[in-house]
Amino acid sequence: MSSTLIERPAPTAAPRSDVVPRRRTRVFALPETRWAAAATVLFLIALPLQLTGAPAWTWGPLYALAYATGGWEPAWAGLQALREKTLDVDLLMIVAALGAAAVGQVMDGALLIVIFATSGALEALATARTADSVRGLLDLAPATATRLLPDGGEETVPTEELAVGDTVLVRPGERIGADGKVLDGASEVDQATITGEPLPVAKETGDEVFAGTLNGNGALRIRVERDASDSVIARIVAMVEEASETKAPTQLFIEKVEQRYSIGMVIATLAVFAVPLALGAAFTGSLLRAMTFMIVASPCAVVLATMPPLLCAIANAGRHGVLVKSAVVMERLGQVDAVALDKTGTLTEGTPRVTDLRPLSGSGLTEEELLALAAAAEHPSEHPLARAVLDAARTRGLALADAEDFTSTPGVGITATIDGRTLAVGAPTRLINGRTDAVSARAAVIAAELEEAGRTAVLVEADGVPVGVLGIADRLRPDAAGTVTALTGLTGRTPMLLTGDNPRAAAHLAAEVGITEVRAGLLPQDKVAAVREQETAGRKVLVIGDGVNDAPALAAAHTGIAMGRAGSDLALETADAVIVRDELATVPAVVALSRRARGFVVQNLVIASVFISVLVVWDLVATLPLPLGVLGHEGSTVIVGLNGLRLLREAAWTKARAEGGR
Repeated sequence: MSSTLIERPAPTAAPRSDVVPRRRTRVFALPETRWAAAATVLFLIALPLQLTGAPAWTWGPLYALAYATGGWEPAWAGLQALREKTLDVDLLMIVAALGAAAVGQVMDGALLIVIFATSGALEALATARTADSVRGLLDLAPATATRLLPDGGEETVPTEELAVGDTVLVRPGERIGADGKVLDGASEVDQATITGEPLPVAKETGDEVFAGTLNGNGALRIRVERDASDSVIARIVAMVEEASETKAPTQLFIEKVEQRYSIGMVIATLAVFAVPLALGAAFTGSLLRAMTFMIVASPCAVVLATMPPLLCAIANAGRHGVLVKSAVVMERLGQVDAVALDKTGTLTEGTPRVTDLRPLSGSGLTEEELLALAAAAEHPSEHPLARAVLDAARTRGLALADAEDFTSTPGVGITATIDGRTLAVGAPTRLINGRTDAVSARAAVIAAELEEAGRTAVLVEADGVPVGVLGIADRLRPDAAGTVTALTGLTGRTPMLLTGDNPRAAAHLAAEVGITEVRAGLLPQDKVAAVREQETAGRKVLVIGDGVNDAPALAAAHTGIAMGRAGSDLALETADAVIVRDELATVPAVVALSRRARGFVVQNLVIASVFISVLVVWDLVATLPLPLGVLGHEGSTVIVGLNGLRLLREAAWTKARAEGGR
């Protein structure tokens, strides 16, 4: 489908229509963040004092305050869970930390408290930011609309008061206030927020329009077809919230067995204390054995076996432009076995570029002369296609003549006078308008060829005679084809393309990058349906997108990744990870890195399990001295920690990139 060149007034045009106004929760507005920060500061002050041999009275109270500030919330949560007859890892971690302090390992317990409190703060912040972005999405729809009255008058009303059947007037540069159909007028509407299409779409009588989209240079009279609560933009909000609430609970591997492990450890500790005592053993000896058992069997090493590899992988990915929001996400990335990609702004750059210059034979123009004429005529315009033409002319260093008598006709194109010649630039079908002369017929054929190849065709006329056709398209990212190949190798199946763009443009781009499954013309709910269809088939889907229209699918997917530079606020907050530098090739690399991290987790769990098993058996069968038990427990913690730190090295990313590029 051709798009036409229409002037857009600079003062009212949004630089990017799918950017949601930010209403972000401040980091320290959350109590979880304040408590975690306090515990971290206290720990960092106490640690060097202890290591430098300062008296215990200088660092002991600091550690105690770190325990209190970082531990009271998880302790309270654990006690509440205990009241519901559930023993969770919150309480277990607090008990382990207090147990470490009880045997003189105050620093180890404080470190465990700080790690746990920081993890909870990050989770709370991520939840709050996602809620902010969902609320901010509602700002896309205007607060008021101009409703036309039966007597020909008009009134300004809140958009939520619009009812089905009302007629509203949308002036040039305004946002549309309700879903509806055009009754009268012609314009172009930027509806990237809903469909992700990179270029404005021509709208005329009978066409559907959506709330929150941006009108171009023409006035539209629109009949309201849906209530505000049922508009597409409102449904996007609802879908994101629903997907976030119903998404399968995410847990680290070790957390999946935390309940049984916690209960088993508590029961075993009580048994180790009570059984010898019942058989006549001394109270002190039984208590010491039970305390030793609790220390060596505590899950500290197991938890640290899981976290360091994942956290190091997160840090390594961050250095290379990939923001992974949590350890859970890093673990889940390695589980994906299907990928769904958005088109505009993901596989493509999201910016239209001139791809073809086709001067007509007999016009006497070269390619550069055709481009210079079109750019001179378009110079006063703010339309995205006009900017593409001007950028192409500037790139070639072309000198542009001054334009006079510039006018813009909604749905048709622009006209201007250049060096005494009247130029028209716009949609071929509108400018030719049924003419059957040989030159017009040839221009129509060229335009059809360009559109068949996925381009937007733009006709240039001089004094009413076609002189050439330009082809404009959204440029493919240089690493798009390689990324598709790499993801195919990692998951065992070719990614699918989910886009709101037209089928012809989508099919052409998919063929370029090697994608065979294409679903085009999709609204946000259609993308969610496609993702859930894959997950119903047992697949764990990774969705990669950038726009507001991708956010519901990002939320519904097993894992969602957003493109950082062009991404809307809602997409960035909803996604589990963000490609900060828009380097698409880092996606297969971070998936491969996740798989390496999960391998390290398995190694560490084996190491931790062996240490725990040996120490527990030693304590039960013989007499394990408490200092030796603590040494063995802390030694296993150090070993698994150092093993996980290997993922911080540059070599880890290099290997992951090589694995992801196979």
